[in-house]
Amino acid sequence: MTDRLTTAVAIIGSGPSGLMLGQLLHRAGVDAVVIDNKSREHILGRIRAGVLETVTVDVLDDAGASERLHEQGLVHRGINLAFDGGLHRIDFEALTGRHVVVYGQTELTRDLMEVRSASGAASVYDAQDVRIEGFESAHPVVRYRKDGTEQELRSDFIAGCDGFHGVCRQSLPSQSYKTYERIYPFGWLGLLSDTPPAADELIYVNHERGFALCSMRSHARSRYYLQCTQHERVEEWPDDRFWAELKRRLDPQLGERLMTGPSIEKSIAPLRSFVVEPMQFGRLFLAGDAAHIVPPTGAKGLNLAASDVRYLSRALTQFYRNGDSHELDRYSERCLRRVWLAERFSWWMTSLLHRFADAGDFGARIQRAELEYLVRSRAAAVALAESYVGLPLED
Repeated sequence: MTDRLTTAVAIIGSGPSGLMLGQLLHRAGVDAVVIDNKSREHILGRIRAGVLETVTVDVLDDAGASERLHEQGLVHRGINLAFDGGLHRIDFEALTGRHVVVYGQTELTRDLMEVRSASGAASVYDAQDVRIEGFESAHPVVRYRKDGTEQELRSDFIAGCDGFHGVCRQSLPSQSYKTYERIYPFGWLGLLSDTPPAADELIYVNHERGFALCSMRSHARSRYYLQCTQHERVEEWPDDRFWAELKRRLDPQLGERLMTGPSIEKSIAPLRSFVVEPMQFGRLFLAGDAAHIVPPTGAKGLNLAASDVRYLSRALTQFYRNGDSHELDRYSERCLRRVWLAERFSWWMTSLLHRFADAGDFGARIQRAELEYLVRSRAAAVALAESYVGLPLED
């Protein structure tokens, strides 16, 4: 027996992009169902970054999910670059008049889940064997199994917000899209701890032993990262070894002030740049990590997902209000212009700050020259600041 349901938009994936899209559509009066093959608890257990551009904060405002963000988010008006034993601040507000907000992605996801639940909008978790069909037709179908019963959800559109390994992109014929990818020859070993941050703003470290990043989730919770090889395992990095290595990569004065403590979570993330073109296929639209991945150095992953969702929600709302599909037809083109600018910035930040085994002495000196130029030239600092705080969306 199969239960048959209908909706305007079927959203696959209940990470930030899927939840943001669902809530924006709900507030615009467009019916949508969010479906995920993971549990709510599993999704909230993911530890991810949380540096938000103004664009992303605006999307959360429009979604009605920003109250805690404004109460607890940390406004950062700059970042610090550390190299050759010195610390150099890039002042975003002086250079661009704008800032970013640090707010953990887990908390952002929790806020979106709670707002969606309170609104009564439909979400399905622990869906098994999710499949999509007919997205080249006028009425695509999502099939899945829930509590032992086959479900069939008919919709006008499908939004693939289900991440890099999700079913939506995997359901596409291979000849229908092109991928662009670079795998970086290192990863990030991350540690989360209930300790005060090393500084009031993020510190990006270029060091001969490898990149490091001092970040935070709140005034009492810190997140630190170390560049590591692709082949290392978390088990090889007990807390004592992590803290000792981090101190080696910081200048001695900062290392002495560093507050250490037991790790809450520790993991290794590979780094890649990845783009799918196009991002729409008939009535299937990809958004967020399903369509593109950036190395986390530029803090762009979540923010790109938010801009995709902004474009898609406005296009769908326009379609349902007046039958106009012009913005839907332009979705991929508009998103990809912003995606490639963010890919360029994230690649550049990664190249600037990490040690590459094949770069040699010449590569190390070029990195140093680039960093020196960056902290001496206002024009170079403006270019970094503009991309970091977020380029404006198209009207």
